[in-house]
Amino acid sequence: MIDAIPAPKSSTPKSSTPKTSRGERTRQRILAAAERQIGERGFAETSVVSITQEAEVAQGTFYVYFRTKEEVLRELVLRMGRRLRRSLTLATAGIEDRLEVERRGIHAFFAFVRDNPNLYRVVAESQFIDEAAYRAYYTDFAASYRIGLEAAVTRGQISPGDAELRAWALMGISDMAGRRYALWERDAAFDAAAEAAFDLVAHGLAPR
Repeated sequence: MIDAIPAPKSSTPKSSTPKTSRGERTRQRILAAAERQIGERGFAETSVVSITQEAEVAQGTFYVYFRTKEEVLRELVLRMGRRLRRSLTLATAGIEDRLEVERRGIHAFFAFVRDNPNLYRVVAESQFIDEAAYRAYYTDFAASYRIGLEAAVTRGQISPGDAELRAWALMGISDMAGRRYALWERDAAFDAAAEAAFDLVAHGLAPR
């Protein structure tokens, strides 16, 4: 999971855009509360009431910005994409070598998961609530990843191969390893695991 990616696409109309900075702050408080509630309790156990109580806003205020709890979930999936794109872009800015981009990206992804556990869980929850948004999150990511891999092949930095399959496989390595070493083991250092994941990416399983 390395390259900057576009936000997931959705056919669902966007939620209401606040007209004032105060309104935007309120909207962001609702999203932050929903992120914590859904991330910690799960979507089914989270209610509009629990979200508004944590956000310290009236229940009616929720409906000024969002029509449903599902709409909040979709917005949080978009938030995950935006934050992750920024994190990976900053971590790999100015690096020309593709393998070094992969190495830095894996470390950055692990750090992102560690710092945003609830948001990471929200995306996982979305597969059961809005499969279209969940799929778009990953397919859009894979499309951009594929482009970066194809460019690296052209530059002779990595071997030729099926860029689409590679994109999904590399995403899977980061996704599952990040879950294991950065999300589940909250207090353990993950640098060694990130380096081991990169070693697998760079050298595969064949004996050297």
